[in-house]
Amino acid sequence: MNKERLQKILSRCGYGSRRACEKLIAENHVKLNGKLAKLGEKGNLSEDLIEVYGKKLKKVSKENIYIAINKPRKVLSEIKKLDDRTTVIDLINLDEYLFIIGRLDYMSEGLLLLTNDGELANKLTHPRYEHEKEYQVLARNLPDQKQLKIWQRGVVLPDGYRTLPAKVSILESRNYGTWLKIIMREGKKRQIREIGRLLNVPIKRIIRTRIATIGLDDLKTGEWRYLSDAEIESVLKTAQLK
Repeated sequence: MNKERLQKILSRCGYGSRRACEKLIAENHVKLNGKLAKLGEKGNLSEDLIEVYGKKLKKVSKENIYIAINKPRKVLSEIKKLDDRTTVIDLINLDEYLFIIGRLDYMSEGLLLLTNDGELANKLTHPRYEHEKEYQVLARNLPDQKQLKIWQRGVVLPDGYRTLPAKVSILESRNYGTWLKIIMREGKKRQIREIGRLLNVPIKRIIRTRIATIGLDDLKTGEWRYLSDAEIESVLKTAQLK
């Protein structure tokens, strides 16, 4: 039977991205047929004994799960319970280990994707793939053209990192603030809020409306749904997995 690299098998069984699984192997947490596994080795669950932390790996027969959820504010983008705060997993009544694609900070809201497909999670979250994420952002004041152009071409953050060029446009300006549409190909922690602070455009609210080809559409705050077959096909093609 065909054999696959161990990190690919581990990732499909829910142990994280391929890179995370490579780390498990390198740190001697994986055994292949009773011996410590080495990076580059291949196996097959039908004929090889593969163990992680001493536990036998079983063949995964379940289908992949793909979910869109509209995260409310004051909900953590976390799998594990860190404290008494609500996490996105608390909002979903499923007994599955799911990866989070597109984490949002505690006070931000909008689209997250959840899946047990470790390969897709890696493709959509790793910075080198530069998949688009779209936001509607409420700023406290109306940015001028100079501020918009700086944001569009990239901003140097306090740690010296220059952000990638972004698409930033004004949707509407009201007495309570200005709504912006922002399309980015990266997502450093609290990046939008930090850029707003540096440009003297304080941010009041952040709503993510799209990740790659998947849109928030009419999903209400706190609600979730399975992706349609067409959406799954589209996002897998975008991630070059089909």
